[in-house]
Amino acid sequence: MKYSLKFLQKLPKVLLHDHLDGGLRPQTIIELARDQKYDKLPTNDPGELAEWFFRGANKGSLPEYLEGFQHTCGVMQTPEALERVAYEMMEDMYKDGVAYVETRFAPVFHTDRGLHWEDTVTSVLDGLERGKKDFGVGYGLIICAMRNMNLSLEMAELAVDHRERGVVGFDLAGEEGGYPPKKHVDAFHYIQRSNFNITVHAGEGFGKESIWQAIQWCGAHRIGHATRMQEDITVHNGEIVNFGRLAQYVLDKRIPLEMCLSSNVHTGAAPSLEEHPFGLYYNAKYRVTINTDDRLMSDTTMSKEYQIAADVFKLNLDDLEKITINAMKSAFIPYNDRLYYIYDIIKKGYADIRKDMKKK
Repeated sequence: MKYSLKFLQKLPKVLLHDHLDGGLRPQTIIELARDQKYDKLPTNDPGELAEWFFRGANKGSLPEYLEGFQHTCGVMQTPEALERVAYEMMEDMYKDGVAYVETRFAPVFHTDRGLHWEDTVTSVLDGLERGKKDFGVGYGLIICAMRNMNLSLEMAELAVDHRERGVVGFDLAGEEGGYPPKKHVDAFHYIQRSNFNITVHAGEGFGKESIWQAIQWCGAHRIGHATRMQEDITVHNGEIVNFGRLAQYVLDKRIPLEMCLSSNVHTGAAPSLEEHPFGLYYNAKYRVTINTDDRLMSDTTMSKEYQIAADVFKLNLDDLEKITINAMKSAFIPYNDRLYYIYDIIKKGYADIRKDMKKK
């Protein structure tokens, strides 16, 4: 069934994989650049700037996709800028019908003007909390360490230090090739010993081995992207005939997969939407979730991603509800809080929408 964007915006949604520095409003980038005397933007026209980010990202290459972040991070260098970006993100979520969001960022990219890591986290949390009060959207913040830097243990400690303020987990991001997750095992052991939450970017720019390491060396509770896990699944005439040991393990253990449809095509992790492994995973009953990754770079929203999933993979309202509940089950917040969102927000929201549809 075809769903309009307006209809999909009404559905309660849960977003687990969203980069704070990948979702700025073009107008905000221009204003922050002016305030901070940042003079490297390719244009000061909001429409042209939005097009520039999308055109730069949509090249089928992860390194090229990441180039735009020098500008977004370039203007996120003051407490006021970080708080504003986080607050506006919450407003954008509210307008798009997102009930709960986990956003992530790497503090190391926001210290060019002398901010300490703690300052960056505090500023982002201030913006998220203000946004929650004004818009009623729930949130969690995930701290990213970078694969190509030797600061992952410090980032893990930073995440745990702020768990009472709204940090809900720890992530490893950045270029996969040549930077295996097991090189950062000390950071992951620290997180595990702290009874804290782990997600890892894996199987996007590198093969299934990256996913295996993320789970078995690093103890990942969720996997970001995981497109390359399909290498461990044998398909014949459109039917799965065999699961490799990794694919079977992920299925059996219900390890959530943070799938980003548009982004995976833009970075080259998937050759096209139609060939994206999302459909394969969903039909095989993996715990898949739908996410935006970088809303500015991929010119997307959660509603747009839902529309893509519905159109390309023939999902109906029941499927979208199931995927939303999957996401909420997989969120890094306490069990009782997850139950609240599932029963009082998601199930109730879908029930109300179905009632409205019957009336029409």
